Amino acid sequence: MAESTALKKKSAGYRIRIEPRLDVPPAWYPLLVSVGALVLALFLGGILIMFAGGDPLKSYQHIARASFGNIGVLSDTIVKATPILLAALACSVAFRMKLWNIGAEGQFIMGAWGASAIVLAPVLDKDSPRWLFLTVMALAGMGAGALWGFIPGFLKAKLNVNEIISTLMLNYIAVAWINFWIFGVWSEGGFQMSPKFPLNAWLPRLADYAKSVPAFRGLTTHAGLLIGVFAALILWLIVYRSRWGYEIRLIGDNANAARYAGINITGNIIYVMMLSGALAGLGGMSEVSGMVHRLQTAPIAAGYGFTGIIVAWLAKLNPLAIILVSVLFGALILAGREIQPSGVPKMIQGIILVCLIASDFLLRYRVRIARAEED
Repeated sequence: MAESTALKKKSAGYRIRIEPRLDVPPAWYPLLVSVGALVLALFLGGILIMFAGGDPLKSYQHIARASFGNIGVLSDTIVKATPILLAALACSVAFRMKLWNIGAEGQFIMGAWGASAIVLAPVLDKDSPRWLFLTVMALAGMGAGALWGFIPGFLKAKLNVNEIISTLMLNYIAVAWINFWIFGVWSEGGFQMSPKFPLNAWLPRLADYAKSVPAFRGLTTHAGLLIGVFAALILWLIVYRSRWGYEIRLIGDNANAARYAGINITGNIIYVMMLSGALAGLGGMSEVSGMVHRLQTAPIAAGYGFTGIIVAWLAKLNPLAIILVSVLFGALILAGREIQPSGVPKMIQGIILVCLIASDFLLRYRVRIARAEED
């Protein structure tokens, strides 16, 4: 009998136990998990590059040089990061309340249309001062984006329509809407674009001040960056330093507790979706006014709305962290155009998103190695 007991103890080993987290992890832990997910994604992306016949290390070195190698390419990187920043802010505020807004792309497009309407309708005279043009265009872009966010928000709040489906479908409607205007009403000579905006409707670029500061010559960074950074600061204050932000976070963490506390969940769903749409619409205004200076076909969004989803998750929905992550993704997009095959950068972005979503498992559960129980 004693020999049998000793044998069982000797054969007892270790096993992995997965337990729900009952406590809040340290502040540094989510950042560590995100960094680990990013490193894993880059490793997997390197394997993908190897299968495509490339050298992973040289490819990543090329991305770094082509995006941050000098002040000129850094300026171009920031230009790419600006619309991503505003789209990611739009996604982050909705995701914070567990509203899965997949329609930032369509809201971005509608914001570009709303801002363009101020010039092309026209609402303002072409000789209006720049400050007036840009202010009204920004408000119009935010208004059009907010309207495109209101629709799924209302459907979710009043009829419990799945916001993933409604926001995704509205993306296609936005593309059809903008094509109607570009191919017909506002088409320039039958081409798939509108006439170019007057200079008063352009966001100023660093290159515009090259006479005063020669170092700015050729730099394409425009004032949309300032708009994005300012929006990130305001959103951070709203989410973390205001009563409304507390309600948003509480609804996202525990809707039943928020309802018991008397918080208006129906109203907050609509307001948050409108805020999300307004931020994406502001990104559309920034792109047409700061970059292309005209309204053109739907590729004007260039997938920024979907990239914003990845950036928001990687930044753990923190508006300030989104600024940095947007620059990194701007670099990936800019340098990725020189990587062949051309689909590899998009696949790397997809791998990053999958790794980030999977990494949330480590935030909700604790993995422990424990001694196996004896029979």
